[in-house]
Amino acid sequence: MTTPAPKDDCIFCKIVAGELPAEIIHATELCVAFRDLEPQAPTHVLVIPRSHYENAAELSHWEPAALTDLIATAQAVAETEELGEGYRMVFNTGAAAQQSVFHAHLHVLGGRTMTWPPG
Repeated sequence: MTTPAPKDDCIFCKIVAGELPAEIIHATELCVAFRDLEPQAPTHVLVIPRSHYENAAELSHWEPAALTDLIATAQAVAETEELGEGYRMVFNTGAAAQQSVFHAHLHVLGGRTMTWPPG
């Protein structure tokens, strides 16, 4: 299987390519983690695959190792950010779920008590 090409109009593909700035927290061969520009918690980091897939389900189908790496990177971010009290990992899939960038990404949220239901 070949990795899909970056999308010219995708902000996350541009971050991966170094064309747009981001505060990189952690990076691996398969993914990049950076601070969200509109944080919803004291710690809000996005973890994205380097390859372009629209959502987590598509990523898991075509590149399951990258999905596994996203979760491992989220754990590394939580350790670096000292979120030992707890943190939330969120995938939004589709516009109705408030996905606004259609490049698979995992939100790592922490630094405060999370409420339930989330919204």
